Amino acid sequence: MTMGIIAIASVIFWITVTYELSKSSEKQNNRKIFTFTALGTLSTLILTVSLFQNSNLF
Repeated sequence: MTMGIIAIASVIFWITVTYELSKSSEKQNNRKIFTFTALGTLSTLILTVSLFQNSNLF
C-alpha cells in the first residue's frame, strides 16, 4: 500500500517537472523545478531500493 502511494507521488513529481520544463524559459519556476526534481529522485530511489530488497536476486 505504501509503495503504491510513493509510486503515484513519484509519477506526479516527474509530470510536474516535465510540465514546468515545457514552459518558456521566462515563465519557468526554477525553485519548483529543483524541488520536484529532488522529490522525484528521492521517491524513485526509495522505489528502486524497495524493489531490490523484495527481489530474490541478491
